[in-house]
Amino acid sequence: MDQVSRVGTHLAAFQARSLSCPAATIPKRVNWRYAFAVGSYHLLALLAFDPWFFSKTGVALAVIGVYVFGAAGINLCYHRLLSHRSFSCPLWLEHSFAVIAVCCVEDTPARWVATHRLHHHRADDQPDPHSPLVSLFWSYIGWLFVENRDLNRSVAYDRYARDILRDKFYRRLERGIVWIALAQSAAYFIVGFLAGLCLGETLGRALQFGASVWLWGVVVRTVLVWHVTWCGNSFPHLFGYRNYETGDNSRNNAWVAILTSGEGWHNNHHADPSSASNQHRWWEIDLTFLLLRGLVLLGLAWDVQMPKRPPPRT
Repeated sequence: MDQVSRVGTHLAAFQARSLSCPAATIPKRVNWRYAFAVGSYHLLALLAFDPWFFSKTGVALAVIGVYVFGAAGINLCYHRLLSHRSFSCPLWLEHSFAVIAVCCVEDTPARWVATHRLHHHRADDQPDPHSPLVSLFWSYIGWLFVENRDLNRSVAYDRYARDILRDKFYRRLERGIVWIALAQSAAYFIVGFLAGLCLGETLGRALQFGASVWLWGVVVRTVLVWHVTWCGNSFPHLFGYRNYETGDNSRNNAWVAILTSGEGWHNNHHADPSSASNQHRWWEIDLTFLLLRGLVLLGLAWDVQMPKRPPPRT
C-alpha cells in the first residue's frame, strides 16, 4: 500500500471513530480555575518579547527547566510513579519529585493521577477526558476549560486516586498548590535579584536580572511544559505507527517522543502501562527512563517494572 493510500485509510478510520464530548461534560459551564491559570500564564509569557526581561541565564533556566520539571516532575513522578506505580523509591524522594511536579501548575497529584487513570480506563471511548477523536483542539487544550462531572474531585478521587490521598502529604498539597506556585515565583526572583547584587550590578540591573530569571525560569518554562504535556496527550492518539494492537488509537510518534522525553512512544505505553520504560525497540529512546536508570544506579529506585510484552519484530 503506498503512502497516500495509508494516509487515506488512517483518516477514514479516524472519521469512523469520531466521538462526542464526554457525556459528563457541561459545555456551557467554563472551568474558570483552569481558564484563568492558562490565560494568565500565557499573557505573562508575552513579556518574553520585551528585551528588558531578557537574559541568557533566564533562557537557560527555561530550557533546562523543561527537562527537570517536565521529565522528573510530570513524566517520572506524576505519570510513571504515582499513576502507574512502575517503580519504587524512598518516600522523601517521591515527595520531592511531587513538589517539583506541582511547580508545573498541572494540578495536584491526586487530580492529575485520577484524570490519567480515567484516560487509561476508557481510552478513546466517550468517557475519556481528552481523546482527540473528539477533535485535536479538544484533546490538546479544550477539555481543560469545560466542567466535567467525571473529574469532580470527590467522584474522581474516590474512583481513581484513593491510594494517593491516603498519604497526608498529598492531602496537604490539595490545599497548598497555589502557595507553592507563588513561592517558586518569589524564590526565582529573589535569588536572581541577590545574584545580580553579588555580581556587582546596580540596583536597577539586579531587579532586571531577577525579573528575567522569574519570567523565563518560571512563567515561560511552565508554559513550555504545558504544551509539551498537551502534545503528549493529543498527537500520539492520531499520528504515528503502532507496534501493538490495543483497544484505543494510541500510536508511537518519534517527534513527540523527542519533545516529551519519551512519552511519545504512546502505543508502547498503552500496550504495557505498568512498564517504567516506553522503549520497546532499540531506537525508541526514552530519556525519562534513562533518568530512572540513573536513580537505580544511585540506589534511589528499585522494583522497576520492565515491558512484559515481547518487542515487536522489525
